[in-house]
This record gives sequence, structure tokens and C-alpha cells, in this order.
Amino acid sequence: MTNYRIITDSCCDFSKDMLAQLDISVTNLTLMFREQVFEETTDEQLKTVYDAMRAGEAATTAAANPENWAGVIEPVVAAGQDALVLAFSSGLSTTYQSAVIAAQELMEKYPERTIRVVDTLCASLGQGLLVWYACKKRDTGMSLEELNAWCEEAKYQLCHWFTVDDLMFLKRGGRVSAATALVGTMLNIKPVLHMDNEGHLISKAKVRGRKAALQALAAKVEELGLPGENDTMFISHGDCLEDAQYLADLLKKRYGTKEIVIGYVGAVIGSHSGPGTVALFFLGKNR
Repeated sequence: MTNYRIITDSCCDFSKDMLAQLDISVTNLTLMFREQVFEETTDEQLKTVYDAMRAGEAATTAAANPENWAGVIEPVVAAGQDALVLAFSSGLSTTYQSAVIAAQELMEKYPERTIRVVDTLCASLGQGLLVWYACKKRDTGMSLEELNAWCEEAKYQLCHWFTVDDLMFLKRGGRVSAATALVGTMLNIKPVLHMDNEGHLISKAKVRGRKAALQALAAKVEELGLPGENDTMFISHGDCLEDAQYLADLLKKRYGTKEIVIGYVGAVIGSHSGPGTVALFFLGKNR
């Protein structure tokens, strides 16, 4: 039996049931919304946040700091276990850097313990999919060092492809210009984006219409997918379950995908990507 614990953060967008099923620990990033601070949100609260964003309200977020990470990692190492930490992309947050600081301080305090921290360069259920695979590898008896090395390689094969329904949210986050957002909205242009090898969000194509954008996501599996490695794929959505289900049905028909996990884009990431986001995650030859 392995003597280490996998730890991640809430930007993996796993449900409580999934976290319990995989037997992992998690530290939370923070959402500030309507003068309240949330570290966890139910699906009902998420829907409220998305509805408010559609009406023009805004939410702000805060990364996990070293103290947040230490609060989750220290009980593990104090109990005599090592730890593998899989952190939210450094290209989008300081959460990974904070995990490194916490790990260094705790290894000085507990010199007999080993803590490895992986910058997943992933987000939402893309981070979740990497964590899911890591848990499967752990359960086969893979050692901490072996699994750390596997994650460091596999993260560059974890494909993140997504589209948004409203370019104005990307404009607010500085991802597209105001002119691009305005013209794109008028012409019903939908961007197709992905996360690159540095964990940044990059616009790769523009198509006209929502269905065309979802079909473009599905086509990426044929272009990039690893044969025999995608019986399981993850889809996250910004309060647009019907669109996520449409994409899932496309994948099952085209590729015979056996298991598709669908979940919300959590409030922390969703506050930047906006309602109507649909993201597809799978293993590919490269990102």
C-alpha cells in the first residue's frame, strides 16, 4: 500500500462525492460575491452566481496562500505520510507558488517526510482529469516518485479545449480586445481556445454559431487524441448543461467514448470565463 496522499486544490472543480471517491485532500481558493466570502459552493449557489453574472454583476477571487496549503498538507505529513500536491496552473494563479512555499517550510519542519508539488498547468476538470489519472496510478501501487514523474510528463498531454458563449467576459479578463468582443458578439462569432504548455489560455480559432463551436471541440479528439487512451473524458460547463450534454453525445457517437464526466466550471474559474463556457478535456499526443 502506498504511504503518500494526493492533495489538490478546488480549481480541479470536483464534487464532494468525487473527492471522497478518489480519497484525496483539497485546499480551497476563495470567491467574493455580494459581500460574502465562499470557500465552497453548492450547485445551487453556482447557478445563482452565473445568473448574477448574466445580469451584469461581478465576482472576485483569491488564490490559495501558503497558510491555506499548510493547513491541508501538515496533517498528512504529521501523521507519517508523504504528499503529492497537484496545483492549479501557474499561468493563471499564484496558487502553485504558494504550494511550493508551504511544502518547503513543512519539509524543514518534518525532514523525514517527502512532499512533491506539480504545477499541473491545468484548470477546472482538466486539472481534475490529471488528478483522476494520478489516483488510478496510485491505486496500482505506483510510488510517490514514480507518480510525480508520470504527472510531470502527462500534464503536457492533457488537452484543454473550450469555447465561450459571450466574448464580453473574456474582454473583461483581458483575453480579447473590446473591439473583437463587440464585433464577435454582433456576428455571433464563437472562439475556440485551449490551454498551452505554459498554462495560459490561447485563442486558436473562431467559428460562427454555438453548435459549430461545440462540434469544433469534438473534432479536436480526432486530431489530437491518443488512440485507446480516451475511454474517459471530462466536460465542464458554465451553467449550460444542455450544451455540455450535446457535446458528450457527439463524443459517444463519433469515438465510442465509454465514460464522460460532466460538471460545473467552479465559481473561481467561472467568474472569469463566464456563463456559457463549455470545456473538453482528454489525453492527446500533445496539447
